[in-house]
Amino acid sequence: MDYQSINDPLVYRRILLTIDEDDNESTIKAFRFAVTLAHDYGAYLGIVSVLENEDINIFDSLTPAKLKEKREELEAAVNHYVKLAEKIGLKKVEPLVYEDGDIDDVIIDRVIPDFNPDLIVTGADMIDPRSKITASVGSRLAKKAPVSVIVVR
Repeated sequence: MDYQSINDPLVYRRILLTIDEDDNESTIKAFRFAVTLAHDYGAYLGIVSVLENEDINIFDSLTPAKLKEKREELEAAVNHYVKLAEKIGLKKVEPLVYEDGDIDDVIIDRVIPDFNPDLIVTGADMIDPRSKITASVGSRLAKKAPVSVIVVR
């Protein structure tokens, strides 16, 4: 074991923040943590949200205007957080919007290769009794991601 590496600080340079407009409370907490970390480390911050398949019903999927509206709403939400981060003083912030898949799969298969983060920050999912998914996005990312994941509660 290289004991010198134990003494080296662990610094993150590319932080990926996931936001979920369906869960504003956990998103705000994760945002606060990610912005603080990015500010303190001088790190690049990517803010991502995914338009989930389950957010689009069959009728909306057949209506191009409805799909466009949903995409624009998602882009506006991501850009809102980007502007907040810039207002706080971050200089290196990138909005990222993806669609067509489950959040964790899209992040693992597309966002991570595109953005190349060394840390993912995500909020702890709210408990929604109507949800068919029992495991949170944070726990699924922690299991599958090739980089560190922090779930903020």
